[in-house]
Amino acid sequence: MAKGRKGGGYRVEREILDEERLEELSQRLDISQTRIPFSYRLKNSLRCSVPSLKRRVVSCLPVLYWLPRYSIWDYGMPDLVSGISVGIMHLPQGMAYALLASLPPVFGLYSSFYPALIYFFFGSSRHISIGTFAVLSIMVGSVTERLAPDVDFLIMNGTNVTAEVDITARDQYRVQVAAATTVLAGLIQVILGLVQFGFVGTYLSEPLVRGYTSAAAAHAVVAQLKYIFGVSPTRFSGPFSLVYTLVDVCALLPSTHLPTLLASVVSIIVLITAKELNSGFSKKLPVPIPVELIVIVVGTLISFYTHLNESFEISVVGEIPSGLQPPALPNTSFFSEVVVDAFALAIVGYAISISLGKTFALKHGYKVDSNQELVALGLSNAVGGFFQCYSVCASMSRSLIQETTGGRTQMAGVSSAVIVLVTVLKLGPLFQELPKAVLSAIVFVNLKGMFKQYADIVTLWRSSKIDLLVWLVTWVSTVFFNLDMGLGASISFALLTVIFRTQRPRYSVLGHLPGTELYLDMETHKEVSEVPGITIFRSSATIYFANAELYLEALKQKSGLDITKMITYKRRQEAKQRKRERRAARRARREAKRQKQALRVASQRSKGGVFSVEEEAGQFRERRGDHVQDNELSWKERENSTVFVMPETPHNNWVYLKGTDPETTTLGSLSDLQDGDITTLESSSEDTLSRDLERVSLGSLGKWTWDIHSIILDLSPANFIDTVAIKTLRNIFHDFGEIDVDIYMAGCQALVVEQLEQGGFFSDIDKERLFPTVHDAVLYCLNHRGAGALPNYETTVNMNSTKL
Repeated sequence: MAKGRKGGGYRVEREILDEERLEELSQRLDISQTRIPFSYRLKNSLRCSVPSLKRRVVSCLPVLYWLPRYSIWDYGMPDLVSGISVGIMHLPQGMAYALLASLPPVFGLYSSFYPALIYFFFGSSRHISIGTFAVLSIMVGSVTERLAPDVDFLIMNGTNVTAEVDITARDQYRVQVAAATTVLAGLIQVILGLVQFGFVGTYLSEPLVRGYTSAAAAHAVVAQLKYIFGVSPTRFSGPFSLVYTLVDVCALLPSTHLPTLLASVVSIIVLITAKELNSGFSKKLPVPIPVELIVIVVGTLISFYTHLNESFEISVVGEIPSGLQPPALPNTSFFSEVVVDAFALAIVGYAISISLGKTFALKHGYKVDSNQELVALGLSNAVGGFFQCYSVCASMSRSLIQETTGGRTQMAGVSSAVIVLVTVLKLGPLFQELPKAVLSAIVFVNLKGMFKQYADIVTLWRSSKIDLLVWLVTWVSTVFFNLDMGLGASISFALLTVIFRTQRPRYSVLGHLPGTELYLDMETHKEVSEVPGITIFRSSATIYFANAELYLEALKQKSGLDITKMITYKRRQEAKQRKRERRAARRARREAKRQKQALRVASQRSKGGVFSVEEEAGQFRERRGDHVQDNELSWKERENSTVFVMPETPHNNWVYLKGTDPETTTLGSLSDLQDGDITTLESSSEDTLSRDLERVSLGSLGKWTWDIHSIILDLSPANFIDTVAIKTLRNIFHDFGEIDVDIYMAGCQALVVEQLEQGGFFSDIDKERLFPTVHDAVLYCLNHRGAGALPNYETTVNMNSTKL
């Protein structure tokens, strides 16, 4: 093999290679030589040495990798500034998102403290901020409100039931539900991480995640309307709960509490204005202005000095206990009721965290271990659940602040946790007079980024209709069927789109691009031309059980050869030929019998010399009857309207002769064949009959001509093949071989070749039918079947005055 390079082109001269010759030249190893035995892998995994033990410990505790190399002079100050900025954001978001979870605000602060410390030791991302997140808070809130509705905690007054709710008992019960759900979700994440199931996040595509978070934002907005308008709508759960809640809120709008609405509107206006100023001057500001914290402090001061709760009945946060809660075991009796919700929390939280982690890792040049991230997030939730935290994950807004303010490692997360700790220990009681309307306004404004995701509809409409459909189905199912059922429905639909796209791929016939060794789709390229006598067929997807039958049907359509009807005709012809042979054998036996009888009679005459007119007449009638019977059979055959003619040479056209409209002829199964359906034109009387009938090409049954002598199956897109596909390919080889059309395969990947070998494909089909490239297969076909008959096709390809 000689290779050269000149003027931007290249020249390759080599023999035509099939798979067998390629394996001989490349010295391909046997499958048993390339695969490591399971026993060896097991022994290797159980073998313990100091370096392997060190690697395993560091992989389980990533902090041991970067903390010994931590430079206080280089990273200390950036991490401290970043941690303080993120910690200031933790305070308002923790308390506000706790309302989404239908929990007291202080538990949002707990959820911002404990999980961040756990992730410091086990997390592999250096820039994400672990803590409360709006989507997970909504999901937790749907669980707590379902298992602990207000109607279960109405205060009883004798035989009368008042409208007052025992808020203390309700909140305690909801905290237990949230903690149990969080622990179970954390355990699920840890187990999935230990069994190397980190790839599960890949099933949540970006359109699915964005559609899901947009729908979750709709749930969050509806959940905050009662705080913004100061109304008390009925709580609903189950499918269409969002619609019912929205209708109920609209019905209560005439009874809106105006002071609460005014506080909400003022807070929203101030937050939006300040955030826009932050965005406009982001390049000039060293750190973003902590707008949420300022609004909380100002709102608390105004509420404290003007007595908003007593004077205007504006709902406030209420008592915030100082100090940390002691650890407590979760109530395991809730596990059976929240297992589905816990699984949804585990998957959604992991998908959001790993997507953010990989984004920052790619930007800053380090690697995030997906399985370790799953374990780290699971431990953060599981351990946090013992301290009355609810489910957490990475927050996009806080992670961006941590990264843009110079954070280098998770020391920034520790610094933010210290800010939260100080607030919980010393500053918590100061926020008791904070209006809930201010927290609702913070939640509402922070969801602005999710509202912008509705622009995805226009973008996806232009780029991918299927991704748009995934987005819309996810949004609709999540909005109307709640977060847990919506997630399951959206994942199922996304997987169905993958199956649909592989089941309905693009089938194409390839043509040759002159001057190259390339073969392109003839429908989308004008300059390509069909190789005479050869059909090159390609599917855009792999072949497996779901599309194997469709692959065969597409091959029939694209090649123009209706192989089913052709083989049916052939087998009918063979059956009729066997019947004719048996009929001829019977006639031969009868003739031999008559000759034997004639000899016996002649012998008797020679002996006796007596001539009997009656005996001679009887023998004459017997011979005449046999002749009449043969003629009747012959005419019975001729009454049929279709006569099929088999070609004597491979390049003759297959034709059938019929005396009626071609469209009226139908095909039956072999069991339905009747004597006389088809006959041959081998006698002089049959030749006379053929001249009386119309000669029709088999093209009336479809585009089928014998100009095609070879079909090449381009399997380069296939990355695997199963037993059903192997059986289909074997049937293609055999069926087309019956009509003298050769089948070849080209472009198979090494794994596909191994699977063909394991499936026994080459037991009755030679590897000489498999070629490494389409061009090898084309040149072989032309040399083998078509080079002499098709001299105009060039078997050498010139490219920039080079020869291929």
